[in-house]
Amino acid sequence: MVQDLSLSSLVVREFDQNKDCSGVEDVERRCDVGPTGEVSLFTDLLGDPICRVRNSPAFLMLVAELGEEKEIVGMVRGCIKTVTCGKKHSRKSKNVTVSHRNNNNNDDDNIKPVPVYTKLAYILGLRVSPSHRRMGIGLKLVNRMEEWFAENGAEYSYMATDNENQASIKLFTGKCGYGKFRTPAILVNPVFAHRVKVSKRVTIIKLTPSDAESLYRRRFSTTEFFPRDIDFVLNNKLSLGTFLAVPRGELAEESWPGSDQFLADPPESWAVISVWNCNDLFKLEVRGASRVKRTFAKTTRIVDRALPWLQLPSVPEVFRPFGFHFLYGLGGEGPRAAKFLKALCGHAHNLAKESGCGVVATEVSNHEPLKAGIPHWKSLSCAEDLWCIKRLGEDYSDGSVGDWTKSPPGMSIFVDPREI
Repeated sequence: MVQDLSLSSLVVREFDQNKDCSGVEDVERRCDVGPTGEVSLFTDLLGDPICRVRNSPAFLMLVAELGEEKEIVGMVRGCIKTVTCGKKHSRKSKNVTVSHRNNNNNDDDNIKPVPVYTKLAYILGLRVSPSHRRMGIGLKLVNRMEEWFAENGAEYSYMATDNENQASIKLFTGKCGYGKFRTPAILVNPVFAHRVKVSKRVTIIKLTPSDAESLYRRRFSTTEFFPRDIDFVLNNKLSLGTFLAVPRGELAEESWPGSDQFLADPPESWAVISVWNCNDLFKLEVRGASRVKRTFAKTTRIVDRALPWLQLPSVPEVFRPFGFHFLYGLGGEGPRAAKFLKALCGHAHNLAKESGCGVVATEVSNHEPLKAGIPHWKSLSCAEDLWCIKRLGEDYSDGSVGDWTKSPPGMSIFVDPREI
């Protein structure tokens, strides 16, 4: 009864940048990510509570305020975009008949996969003040956010959480109707005090945003979660560039023929990667580590800085606020693609070092064929992030896909850096 009375004065409304920042920051400070009394991860949004969604095509932040004092006790962010949810096959020539197809062994050349798009919503940054939990505030925030999703035509909504965050999982799967959908891996690699050596057998070419867009649309547009507005992602000021790795001697940056010509006659193996600057958006900090762990980490960095030529691994300074770069759009083809991807990750490491980052991170499907080429520390990574999804409407973009929530996972996923 006490809870019902207190919730009667609860108001869920849109975030107001002019008056809500201090209240939101106070809740964020009390909501470290991690078990109570153990090592936890704190996020400093650098005074911009909507920084994690403001680069999306459509976004909203809601706050929950309680009582006559209008105390902010919770918040949630949400965004909407159009992504690939499947693929179908399309004929390059509409004049090819069924009988001709059955009698022509080369007819496969006339058929190509094309993406099927859907409007997808994403819920992130759900926080409820520890002193006001188990009162239904989180559920009210999610329900109101889903109303906004539906009003704006979203067909699906999904969220991501740590596999061990049982409170979040119970809320979304037990009360909100979400189902477990995908379990990608978050791979994190420290940024050392020394530069990483990049294989001399590889040439790395920085692509223009237009060339990168062409390559991604032609090779990766049927990948699950691929954003239809990839051009906006690549042209965003936070995107530090797209880098292509090819065998040394095959191509040079000054003689780059363009993506169309490259894909018409590609080398035996190649790989591509793009880099997103989270360093300027927010900072992370690991809290609760023992003095022994802190001392050990500091010692490894001192040795690494003093003897960089030894290429000794060192624990990054994660016990103070640190930034990171996120790697997205990872892909490639050929028998040496994983090795070329490793070279690109080394190049990305060196870019992050120049920017003063603590780590480099990415997220890929656990079925990703090139996963072996991504350097990472298991102790810093998450083997299984959990994505849960919910169907919001009965209408679908294309009947050839059906209910996306029931589809099996593909080999790869495209993780949009705007939602990190």
